[in-house]
Amino acid sequence: MPAKSSTIVTALTVAALVAVGVLGYQASASAPDSLNEARKDSHHAPKDHRDHNDKKAKAPAPAPVPAASGTGRRIVYSLGAKRVWLVDAKGTALRTFAVTPSTVSPPTGSYAVGSRSVSVTGSDGIAIEHVVRFAAVNGVTVGFSAAVNGSRPAPDAGKKTGGIRESREDGKAMWDFALHGTKVVVVS
Repeated sequence: MPAKSSTIVTALTVAALVAVGVLGYQASASAPDSLNEARKDSHHAPKDHRDHNDKKAKAPAPAPVPAASGTGRRIVYSLGAKRVWLVDAKGTALRTFAVTPSTVSPPTGSYAVGSRSVSVTGSDGIAIEHVVRFAAVNGVTVGFSAAVNGSRPAPDAGKKTGGIRESREDGKAMWDFALHGTKVVVVS
């Protein structure tokens, strides 16, 4: 290759690399804060919001898995505590979170995830995502879901709804954990 052609190719390569670098920088600088926070969190241990200079500050202990919820890998839903646990095969809670119950609750007992939907409109008319259904009570399908707008209002007591609402973050965790057939244990 002649020297002049080699110089042109090198210059074009350098220009292309600079352009890609600038575009990458602009994309990361204009990304939503939530995405940038997720990137930061993915490279570090979970955030501890306590003041490290305050030796007395302690994070609250996670709620223990209800004793009467069986064994093995399962989802535990406590009607009274309005809380869910995602439990691994060894009985360790991988995650626990508060939920907003529906107006129709399943009786205590053991169920299985019967169907899932990425996104639909809930029985209350709200757009929802990560829907994990596990029971039917008097013609009302009961399952976990997250409102796309992030809301978790108390359901209208005058309507029969089966949507047990969780935050979008918890809904994603539920979706990843609750494959078809996953055991769901409802306790009082």
